Parts: sequence; structure tokens; C-alpha cells
Amino acid sequence: MAGAAGRLTNLAEEVLGAPLPVRIRAWDRSESGPPDAPVLVIRNRRALRRLLFKPGELGLARAWVAGDIDVQGDLYEALDLLAGLIWERGSAGPKAPRAAVLRALARPEIRAAAKELLSLAGLPVPPPPPVEEARPRRGALHSLLRDRQAISHHYDVGNDFYALVLGPSMVYSCAYWETPDATLEDAQRDKLDLICRKLGLAEGQRLLDVGCGWGSMVLHAAREYGVRAVGITLSEEQATYARKRIAEAGLADRVEIRVQDYREIADGPFDAISSIGMAEHVGRARYAEYAGLLYALLKPGGRLLNHQIARRPLANEEAYRVDEFIDRYVFPDGELAPVGQTVGQLEEAGFEVRDVEAIREHYALTLRRWVANLEARWSEAVRLTSPGRARVWRLYMAASALSFERNRIGVNQVLAVRTPDSGTPALPLRARDWRG
Repeated sequence: MAGAAGRLTNLAEEVLGAPLPVRIRAWDRSESGPPDAPVLVIRNRRALRRLLFKPGELGLARAWVAGDIDVQGDLYEALDLLAGLIWERGSAGPKAPRAAVLRALARPEIRAAAKELLSLAGLPVPPPPPVEEARPRRGALHSLLRDRQAISHHYDVGNDFYALVLGPSMVYSCAYWETPDATLEDAQRDKLDLICRKLGLAEGQRLLDVGCGWGSMVLHAAREYGVRAVGITLSEEQATYARKRIAEAGLADRVEIRVQDYREIADGPFDAISSIGMAEHVGRARYAEYAGLLYALLKPGGRLLNHQIARRPLANEEAYRVDEFIDRYVFPDGELAPVGQTVGQLEEAGFEVRDVEAIREHYALTLRRWVANLEARWSEAVRLTSPGRARVWRLYMAASALSFERNRIGVNQVLAVRTPDSGTPALPLRARDWRG
């Protein structure tokens, strides 16, 4: 195996202890690996320096975002082939990839290969992280200040960019598909309407939408069900966009958008609360507080619809660590919990959980449509943000689609009720009719 590609393939297989399932093309035009597999293109020596100084997922992520590496061929296939070798091996914690490297370096043949890699990499100086990487956050984890910083990193990247990815619905959460060939807009409308029906919304009721995004849920609920709605977000850009949409729809007298944290709401009670794709930002340490505050904001008999991504449970939950790529580039401080933990904490807050609907496959379909939107208008996406930011979104959405498809993560709609002390039925006998 001559050339840089052959030497890199050999080193990777020695460290990983398994054949490399993708083909490598290096900066010197050498190639190595299965001829029909997707090609991992290593554009320059800087990619190697990133891996030397940050072995594992974070080094790869930085190289991808910076454009030092790329994939030629089917990105989904490449990620699927690499997942078991890279991401799943690192699931025990952030030190796992480094530990694997240290174990490998105890072997003479690997030390020799590593010296060769050092010679290939060039100057032994760590490249700076891409500018798209989240800066170190100030304040305690999930404090008001730090949560605002985290939300701004993810959402304040330009409403035009999100419109390109999400389409006209401007809904940034899992759609609800009748068939896989339905339009994204129809599937998002169906999701919003499903939530309204689960909440039993009716004319004149008061709805709180926690993490309202660009206002799609409150707009749909006010227009189709006649409610008065309050939507809260920590993103200034989202709030500006949502207010404009509401004014154009003639609903400014019935819908209010606030830049506000859920911990700052003081004007309850509400007849219903929706929380769609927001609870992932709350964090383990704050979840009991989150559930308790939403319970206190509901009228007796009021309903909560909590739409939340979930991970698989671990044998040792204390070993859970946030994915480094997601934490640095996508959702800083975001945390996932198993659905059982979520249900338990809602019940501990006083809620009666009446329904849990798992819609994992629906999110995979949604993400693939978002990726297709991004790829179809790639040059425009790069112009609206940056090449690195567009690459972040393409990688995380494609990898997330595969994670939903492979049941590594899921998404659930949990319907919970603040049941009155009398125990009066809060829903009809056949609850899945979502009426009454």
C-alpha cells in the first residue's frame, strides 16, 4: 500500500482492530481501501494534526467542519459504516478514544506507525478549532445566562438559513408522516394539528408554547382552534421572525411572543402547555424544576404535551456524557434522557401521564428531507452562513437520521394532565380520538 492513503489505512486498522470499511484518498492522490465503498477524502496534512491532538470524534469533527476532510459518495452510507468504529466505541465517555490510542501505542508496531503519522502530519502544532465551534460558556450549567448563550449559538445563525433547511413550515422538530412520500409541509402541519388535538384546544383557551421557535405552533393553534397563545423563546432572531409572521396573519391581538426563559413566567395559569423539542435543553439537574414549574402553570384539568428526543438507557446512568460534536457545534449543553426518566419526573411533579406515543421513524424521514433541502441549495446555504456552518448542519442532520433509523435515539410525545383532586376524568374514555 504505497502513498499516504495506504499508510493511513494501515494505522487506522491497527488502532481500531478492524478493517476500515471506507476507501481513503489522501492529499497526494494515493488511494487505499475497498474500491466500491464511499471515499473519505483527506485534503491536507492539517486533518492529521487535528486527529493527533484530539484523537477520536472531536478531532474528526473539527477536520470535517474546517473542510480538511470530506466524503465522496453516499454520506449516509459512509456514516453508517463508520459509526460502529468511531462513535459507538466512544459511548463510554469522552476519554474512550484517547484510551484506545494509548493502548495501541503500547504495541511496537503501532508506535512505529504513529511515528510515520507524525512525519506525515508535518509541523507538530495543533490547528485552532474552526470558528463555528462554540466558545467556552460562562456561568453555571443551565443557569439563565448560560442557557441564553447556548440557545443563541444554535438558533441565531440567520432566519434565512433556517428557512432554506426547514421549508415554508418553519418547524424545527419531528414532522408526523401519513406516508413517506407526503410533503414536508403537510407532515409538519399534521404534527401541529395532532398536538392541538391531544391538548384538546378550544376557542378562548389560553396556550403556552415553551420554546416556540419561529411561531408555527402558536400560529396554527390561534388560527385553527381560536386560542389565545403565548410563545416563549431565548432567541432574539426567532422572536423577531415569529412576531412578523403573526402580524402578517392578523393574529397580533391573540398571540404574544416573548424572549423569556420558562423559569421567568409569572402570569399563569394556562389551559394547555406545549413543549416541542425544547426539553432537550433543560438538562438533568434542572428537569425536576422544569416539570414542577409547568405543572404549577397549568389550571387543574389542564394538559401538557411534551415532545422530546430520548436516548437509550445505560446500565450505569452516571456514565452518560454528551456527544462532543453535538456539544461543541450543534446544541451546547444539550442533554438527552431515556423516556422512562422523563415520564417518571413528570409524575413526580404531580402530572398524570395519559399517553406516550413513540414516533422515532418520523424524525428520520424529517431529517432526510432537511438534508435534501440543504444539499439542493448548498451554495446559497454557504452564502447565508459559512462553509463550516453548512457542513455542521449537513453532518449532524445526516448522522441524526441514521441514529433514529437504527434506534440509537428516539422521540416521544408524552401527554400529561394536571388532574384535579376530584380525579374527574381529564380525557374521554377513548383517549386516542383526542377529542372531548
